[in-house]
Amino acid sequence: MNKGSPGPTPGFLVWRLANKWRVAVDRAVAPLGLTHAQYSLVASLYGMQRAGERPSQRRLADHTGLEALYVSKLARALESAGLVERARDPRDPRAVQLALTERGRTVTRQAIEVVQGLLEQLLEPLGGLDAPRTRAFTDELTTLLDAPLAPPVPHDESTKGTTPP
Repeated sequence: MNKGSPGPTPGFLVWRLANKWRVAVDRAVAPLGLTHAQYSLVASLYGMQRAGERPSQRRLADHTGLEALYVSKLARALESAGLVERARDPRDPRAVQLALTERGRTVTRQAIEVVQGLLEQLLEPLGGLDAPRTRAFTDELTTLLDAPLAPPVPHDESTKGTTPP
């Protein structure tokens, strides 16, 4: 909460909405053997593959906003489950490319359908997926996500009261 405002701060509301969404997706895709993070990975991979791309783990990390190490861990788990294939990139032996298996494509299509239903439900108060309020909301979220954050300034007593260069 903010001292100057009687209600919740925008940051608190974004955090609450993100948690609400994560929990809802986790519950919805659990019967398909997926977590929300795994869903984010396979759904992104599905879209990239449909566009003709076989992304590296790094590219998928950049696309999803997940840490590269976490994407690697998720990819290994999804490979063990038979949903993803991992292979060395012939152009860069340090890079690992990802692709959905046939089973992975089937599960991902089912998961996308389930999550699409959740999205419709979540956005109903704004008028639904194609409503002007939803488009405006999406634009606002995109603006916030695209805005760079300044690197954190170390909290050091010797710099207290001074402004950074």
